[in-house]
Amino acid sequence: MASKLLRAVILGPPGSGKGTVCQRIAQNFGLQHLSSGHFLRENIKANTEVGEMAKQYIERSLLVPDHVITCLMMSELENRRGQHWLLDGFPRTLGQAEALDKICEVDLVISLNIPFETLKDRLSRRWIHPPSGRVYNLDFNPPHVHGIDDVTGEPLVQQEDDKPEAVAARLRQYKDVAKPVIELYKSRGVLHQFSGTETNKIWPYVYTLFSNKITPIQSKEAY
Repeated sequence: MASKLLRAVILGPPGSGKGTVCQRIAQNFGLQHLSSGHFLRENIKANTEVGEMAKQYIERSLLVPDHVITCLMMSELENRRGQHWLLDGFPRTLGQAEALDKICEVDLVISLNIPFETLKDRLSRRWIHPPSGRVYNLDFNPPHVHGIDDVTGEPLVQQEDDKPEAVAARLRQYKDVAKPVIELYKSRGVLHQFSGTETNKIWPYVYTLFSNKITPIQSKEAY
């Protein structure tokens, strides 16, 4: 197995199970799971320059612009030159993908294709703990106490954009923005698309794909 560092990206709309798949890849293959959402929250909490810029957009319910996210992610990647990693939430746009090209070559891109009805159902069952970004789903990972975060005991909220009427708009927006990114990686022969309604059914295929690129650190497909 080549000792070259693996550079992977996961793409998928809100509610596609990206977080779960990333967790499993990290556990099974030892890749660093680099989530743009996590880094944004960390930087906002630490009042960094990038965090302050991002906060102004988030407070007005606007998308954080490309240059802010790119700046944030580039500095995080700079600190991880010697690690295998999996990017989640970046690149979201063609501009971000082009910026990523300047510092490394992506080896593997996973795109999760989940039917709209499934996404709508999942998101309507999704509750979050905003300060930490912890996500609960009432069907497959409910909190111990309904409406309460397991770790802090603080209340959970349902985001406005997880409500059914907003999901259709979010999905349309994701498709419009992601399409050129997907086409770019497809044209390079590094894109692998997985379709289905259940993460547990998609996972074995993702596991096999990664096993061909990097030696698993766990001997079985850990869930």
